Amino acid sequence: MTFDAILFDCDGVLVDSEHITNGVLRTMLNEAGWAITHDECMAYFIGRTVRSATARIEAETGKPLTDEWMASFYARRNAELDQRLVAIEHIHPAIERVHAHHGGRIACASGADRFKVEMQLVKVGLMPYFEGRIFSGHEMPHTKPAPDVYLAAAAALQADPTRCAVVEDTTIGVTAGAAAGATVFAYDPLGVGEQALRAAGASQVFRSMSELPALLGC
Repeated sequence: MTFDAILFDCDGVLVDSEHITNGVLRTMLNEAGWAITHDECMAYFIGRTVRSATARIEAETGKPLTDEWMASFYARRNAELDQRLVAIEHIHPAIERVHAHHGGRIACASGADRFKVEMQLVKVGLMPYFEGRIFSGHEMPHTKPAPDVYLAAAAALQADPTRCAVVEDTTIGVTAGAAAGATVFAYDPLGVGEQALRAAGASQVFRSMSELPALLGC
């Protein structure tokens, strides 16, 4: 199939940020009284916004999830990302080829807040490929696993969602892309999540970003 537009998730697809963000979150949840482990935090929160887990956090900590706590989380998260963030391996040549092949008809559609997405793309040198075509689930009626952010990105590119490819790395994100009607390519670098990603709606699962341009027909 020839795609009219390619829509990328950000965290875990363009930037290697998940372990950094979840490290800060786990530390702060531990401080608040939830003795969640690193693996448990990664498994529960990857692909999910902190706010969407308000009820669980409040039940585990016995404390309200306040705006002040969230502001502290964002500040600590952003400081760590600024110090430690790197791009996903092989993503720069992959994005360059996909961008050129599709005449710039690519977008970043993330469940994260806009400040984080834009900061990260600038940090790793990918902003020139996505500037003006960045969409945040925080700005949609519903964030992932709802399809809203992908539908908004497709609409902005004047592309039929069913003729778009989505590049994701989590079951929540794959569910969102599939719900939008797109063909979803799931990045699974460790090769441990293929069954779950396919069950969520991924058409193809791949291990390296060096494979992506060919998979997309570039």
